[in-house]
Amino acid sequence: MSDLDPRPAETLCEPAPGPGPVAERYPAREVPLGGVRGVFVERVLPQRDLPTVGAWCFLDHFGAPTVTKTGAPPDIDPHPHIGLQTVTWPFEGRIRHRDSVGSDVQIEPGQLNLMTSGRGIAHSEYAVAGAPAGHGLQLWIALPGDHTGIAPHFEQYRELPVVEAPGLRAIVLIGSLAGKTSPAIAYTPIVGADVRLEPGAEVGLPLDPRFEHAVLVIEGEMTVAGDELAPGPLLYLGTERDELRLATTGGAHFALIGGEPFTEELVMWWNFVGRSHEDILAARADWENHDVTRFADIAGHTPRQRIPAPPLPGLHLKPRKRRIGPARD
Repeated sequence: MSDLDPRPAETLCEPAPGPGPVAERYPAREVPLGGVRGVFVERVLPQRDLPTVGAWCFLDHFGAPTVTKTGAPPDIDPHPHIGLQTVTWPFEGRIRHRDSVGSDVQIEPGQLNLMTSGRGIAHSEYAVAGAPAGHGLQLWIALPGDHTGIAPHFEQYRELPVVEAPGLRAIVLIGSLAGKTSPAIAYTPIVGADVRLEPGAEVGLPLDPRFEHAVLVIEGEMTVAGDELAPGPLLYLGTERDELRLATTGGAHFALIGGEPFTEELVMWWNFVGRSHEDILAARADWENHDVTRFADIAGHTPRQRIPAPPLPGLHLKPRKRRIGPARD
């Protein structure tokens, strides 16, 4: 899953605001992948007032039960990335992933798939014939400035640590949670977890108070720090929480993301995460000029299959500042 908007807006993401716990809801918006006839997903990051949560800068829920529009699942041809890690965590379905560092694997439920673009990588994603419809999460993590030029690579992890408490089971996808640390390589202090609550559960989940956190419900309904939450919106929780009180009547499944507030400005456009407009211009030019020293060809694909970059906006956009204020409905 990638950003295939033919007219993507350029987003300048400013550093995080001051510390403190909050409870703000940010609505999901339905966006098509692969054009207007493609499959629709729910996107909850970035938001105009909340471009990042820690280093997390992009979150799509594909196959979401609350999506109102339907379409044909797209086969996504080769396209580029810079300055980020993609995290793919499927609940159902299978995807064939191929990339410019030689990976050719199936992405399946229960395994973490982590692609680090560094200076530049290209990849494709095709549905596997006969597999059920896809359902899962696609996330991006912004690389810090001192790692944006690292060599691109791809990792898969089938064995991930689990945090357990009465009525709660959390798989730690990346980073650390409640004393458990994922083997996945992270370049900033971060956490990402898949959490399930049993019916009738009332439990506290330890958090790192240095981190800001957010919760996205996948299925079911639950109470998060006193706020009732159902699938759809992202609940942003701010910082300075050492525990998250959770309760559910019928059971729930949710994603927890968090990390140290990201202090670097980011420019996000199409599938690129840079530090300046010039970073984006250079990456786009290298992709359009078929610079194989930056974006190598992918085995099994022809150059004609490469997705062309959209036209750049005519002007620099102003920074999107994070809103600080009362909780949202």
